[in-house]
Amino acid sequence: MTNAILVLNAGSSSIKYAMYKADSDRKLISKGLIDRIGHGPAHHGPNHSTPLPVPHESGHKEALAWLTADLQERFPDLHVVAAGHRVVHGGHDFTGAALIDADVIQRITALAPLAPAHQPHNLSGIAALSAVWPDLPQVACFDTAFHRTQDRLAQLFAIPRELTDDGVLRYGFHGLSYEYIASRLPDFLDTETQRRVVVLHLGHGASVCAMKDGKSVATSMGYTALDGLMMGKRCGEIDPGVIFHLIRDMAMSVDEAEELVSSKSGLYGVSGGISSDMRDLAASDDPAAQEAIDLFIFRAYRQIGAMAAVLGGIDAIVFTAGIGENAANIRAGILKGCEWLGADLDPEANAARGPVITTPNSRLKALVIPTDEEGVIADQTLALLQG
Repeated sequence: MTNAILVLNAGSSSIKYAMYKADSDRKLISKGLIDRIGHGPAHHGPNHSTPLPVPHESGHKEALAWLTADLQERFPDLHVVAAGHRVVHGGHDFTGAALIDADVIQRITALAPLAPAHQPHNLSGIAALSAVWPDLPQVACFDTAFHRTQDRLAQLFAIPRELTDDGVLRYGFHGLSYEYIASRLPDFLDTETQRRVVVLHLGHGASVCAMKDGKSVATSMGYTALDGLMMGKRCGEIDPGVIFHLIRDMAMSVDEAEELVSSKSGLYGVSGGISSDMRDLAASDDPAAQEAIDLFIFRAYRQIGAMAAVLGGIDAIVFTAGIGENAANIRAGILKGCEWLGADLDPEANAARGPVITTPNSRLKALVIPTDEEGVIADQTLALLQG
């Protein structure tokens, strides 16, 4: 019998999963995605094309019941000793992984309003797995924890002090991805060029992190995952006065205004509703699609300039996540805006996805490194169990 760690990343209509051996090698046994949960029928498989044998209206509980049964059938010699979950918001208190109990559930639930598109689904994955394996130890791994190394000034908003004391701070997100990239930097960079690094996690959600010696010193997201870069459907940085205008002058409710900036903006909104997917926009000949792409690029290299100021210069830039790893045109556009920092793109290397996509003479080194959030969750879960 082989001990294993199950990793779950539950979204609103999907569950990413991975199974690893529970040893120091952390060998990957299986991974996959269940998609379209609640939009019936749910699908699974390499191309998300195999319908799950569950009712169309099934939720996370039924999908996870199928998944655990399927894994047990396919791997009868495996013994799952723990499960690790991605939890988006850990607030100020969670600076590392936490063994899930009633108190932890209560504290995660209290933070749900700060990540309404993610946290409730993270919690539903925990609850659904508890229903299947009630005695299984479960571990919460937080996207915010990596950024708790930041100085106080990097975490502050310019608001009344009592609000800051009450926890209204810049928390940052995508920390599991950034932690993985930080662990890989020594494989690609020498001691000097890994001191001041800017990492761009560019996917449907997008952010930037400035790292000094592998630690987060600044990031683009803030109190919630709405801040910073333009994203698939999220607006990113916006003048707060726009929100007041929507509510006061356009008679929107608070919920309607929140939906606009979180679900109807970003690439989707600027393109006029063509798509929130960068691939669809790149294939479109509509000028609005190109403007959405151009704005995404502009907002990214503008944010890199801010990170350069925080770091006192940049030695390397890393692209990761769906867009960062796969969209050569986006990487090229962003690095074009970084020529003043010494970036000299190698077009052939960029088309081949690197890993190094700048020329040997480039003062600023740029890389493409695929992220592995599930692997980080497995490592944190195993470390907590052994620790």
